[in-house]
Amino acid sequence: MTRLALCLSLAAAALGCGEDGRSVAGGSAGGPVPEVTPELMERWETELSNWGRWGQEDQRGTLNLITPEKSRDAAHLVRDGVTVSLGHFVSEEEALDSQTFAPTEHWMTAVDPETGAVRFALDAVSFSLHDGMLSHLDALCHYATTRNGERVIYNGYPQNLDENGCKDLAIDRMGPGYVTRGVLVDMPLLRGVAYLEPSTPITVSDLEEWEAFARVDVGPGDALLVRTGRWARRELEGPWSYGREGAGLHASVLPWLHARGVALLVGDAVNDVQPSGVEGRNRPIHDLTQVFMGLPLVDNGYLKDVAEEAARRRRWAFMVSWQISRVPGGTASPFNAIATF
Repeated sequence: MTRLALCLSLAAAALGCGEDGRSVAGGSAGGPVPEVTPELMERWETELSNWGRWGQEDQRGTLNLITPEKSRDAAHLVRDGVTVSLGHFVSEEEALDSQTFAPTEHWMTAVDPETGAVRFALDAVSFSLHDGMLSHLDALCHYATTRNGERVIYNGYPQNLDENGCKDLAIDRMGPGYVTRGVLVDMPLLRGVAYLEPSTPITVSDLEEWEAFARVDVGPGDALLVRTGRWARRELEGPWSYGREGAGLHASVLPWLHARGVALLVGDAVNDVQPSGVEGRNRPIHDLTQVFMGLPLVDNGYLKDVAEEAARRRRWAFMVSWQISRVPGGTASPFNAIATF
């Protein structure tokens, strides 16, 4: 897709694209970036903790905020019956952002051993659940912290791992699936660019500026989708090490996420801005949300199509539904999510 076509598809008037399709605004999110120190992060581990909030045996974390009432209200947001996928699947492409933890392989399984001819339409696929091209929901056992010399995960569970996966907080313990309100924060649209430049931090002031623009307030039980334009940049510029140099949320948004009661956080890269800007913390958003808040994250969410549909309607709140692949002991699940307008 050309830059001009991309701008047009994302509502050129709002983007402020020139006649040649180039963005006329800068690629940085606005406002100063607050300082987050290691000491502040340590204090937040207590202040923002949800340990015990839903009981000592809870394994769903903030997904508990998606109540039956919340799901019914989300269904009422459907007006047009138009669905858009929020997931991106793995690719056999060898690139900086693919096959990052294990090779991706796809093969036909019913093959004549003598002739090599494929006899039936049967196949198999193998890939990493944390692949850089896969939209995936992290299990709450994925990140841990150290307490009294032991590794512990959300709600104080020991991080018990073996060859079969996680004993607690694995993806199969987090429920079959959910329906809730999704709220899209489209930072490239707000800034009038096709994508945020690598390493651009997103702060609370940016999120609240978006709320004012979109006339929507993020609230308890919402799935918050934060678009940086990772996939648009990849189309235009090619793959890059987005896990080391990617736009994303700055650590200073953590109290805001807790106060708003976000149930699921979806980013189109790794959620954390990279580098994080916090000494000693490579991914502070991951550290606090998964271990202390019990807030599940989706990395590599595919937010390009939903951004186009939302901009076309000028409506950035919609129903989101997803099914969890209940991998026994799994550390993640492919994010099989749909936005419905």
